[in-house]
Amino acid sequence: MSEELTLAAVDLGASSGRVMAARVGPDRLDLTEVHRFPNRPVRAGGILQWDVLGLYAGVLDGLRATGRDVGRVDGIGIDSWAVDVGLLDADGALLGNPVHYRDARHETGVPGVHAVVPPEELYRVNGLQHLPFNTVFQLAAARGSARMTAARTALMVPDLLAHWLTGAVGAEVTNASTTGLLDATTREWSWELVDRLWFDRGLFPPLRQPGERLGELTADVLAETGLTGPVPVVAVGSHDTASAVVGVPAATERFAYVSCGTWSLVGVELEKPVLTEASRAAGFTNELGVDGTVRYLRNVMGLWLLQESQRTWTAQGVLADLPDLLTAAAGVPAFTALVDPDDPHFLPPGDMPARIAQACAETGQPVPRTPAETVRCILDSLALAYRRTVRRAAELSGREIEVVHLVGGGARNTLLCRLTADACGLPVLAGPVEAAALGNVLVQARGLGVLSGGLPELRALLRQTQDAQLYLPTPGSGAAWDAAEGRLG
Repeated sequence: MSEELTLAAVDLGASSGRVMAARVGPDRLDLTEVHRFPNRPVRAGGILQWDVLGLYAGVLDGLRATGRDVGRVDGIGIDSWAVDVGLLDADGALLGNPVHYRDARHETGVPGVHAVVPPEELYRVNGLQHLPFNTVFQLAAARGSARMTAARTALMVPDLLAHWLTGAVGAEVTNASTTGLLDATTREWSWELVDRLWFDRGLFPPLRQPGERLGELTADVLAETGLTGPVPVVAVGSHDTASAVVGVPAATERFAYVSCGTWSLVGVELEKPVLTEASRAAGFTNELGVDGTVRYLRNVMGLWLLQESQRTWTAQGVLADLPDLLTAAAGVPAFTALVDPDDPHFLPPGDMPARIAQACAETGQPVPRTPAETVRCILDSLALAYRRTVRRAAELSGREIEVVHLVGGGARNTLLCRLTADACGLPVLAGPVEAAALGNVLVQARGLGVLSGGLPELRALLRQTQDAQLYLPTPGSGAAWDAAEGRLG
């Protein structure tokens, strides 16, 4: 085995996908974006769907570009968002596009599931924060449909793409843990839940662990991409947050993380799940991580509020350049208006500034009138949400926290990073931006033998090769944040 490998990380987000090329060795970790492509959900027939074939075409284009730009590819790993599934029939054909988690029909499955397995009991098994689009509810909502009746296999999005690349069928465990049908303690499918909810056991394929070789690119894919085989596809933390947490350059276990993108995932890394009633009531989830870890976290709505506001302003012909917006927002007085980022009214696409204004009016606060005021409202509110979540995670898990690592696209948002440090009263290390792709290639490289050790050793390489920006809390700022939190109850 070479002392260095060239690896491709396929990293799919809610608005775009990309293929990153990495050169990885014991003292080297270089990452370059080779190809980016849009991820545009499509509403057709009244259903909001992912254009998964378009995503697959983008992956193939990216692998072709990687081979052209860097030569031989020694491995491929895929990570994406969670919960959404592709259903295959008995011949392995896809039964329509995966339905988007923001499609409201998923909520119709919740009462039926809870009628059979009450929320408290469900949490004691799967440890998941209740979200009405968790896979278990999606499948329950689809029960009786022609698609569900014909389905023989359910594959999460990364597993579906890996299947098309290699022909292999499996379920990588970090993403499978978001289905609601995995036992958070045993880290295996909960066949008891599957049977009680009248799902076919055959829908759920064998589990795969991060670092396992899933298979090699098929002859057709090699011909399509121009790559020279054999090229293994390796299971990584296929939930993008699982890869992002691997990509946190923590020096000790006493850290919290904010994986900040369209969603913000805020939590701590543990050795075992927290399945108490207090944890359930607080909305915390126990998603599985790499190397037997648990991502004990809470979903916060995240930069979706800002992204959707920018889309609205752009459609209205209003300039919405992010650096300019942040500069203007920094000049708006703090805490002029605050909202709960997790209010369900903010979940669907649409006119976000109008919904934020309405929420402020309904709570008797000044209504944001300008983009800068809206952005300041969003960022103050997000920082407060991070503060509440970090403190509650520490309390419920018993984990001492000395530093907050903010990774992902939000690490570029200097105002948000500064506000988060002030709100949490802790140092914030911002970066790497590409934490998910870095975590992806680290697990690949270890699985292929060029790296060794556990998460501490992988993270040591991150600290050696990647930059992070330190933000310290502003002295004396805590009282103002205490008062702001009191306003939201």
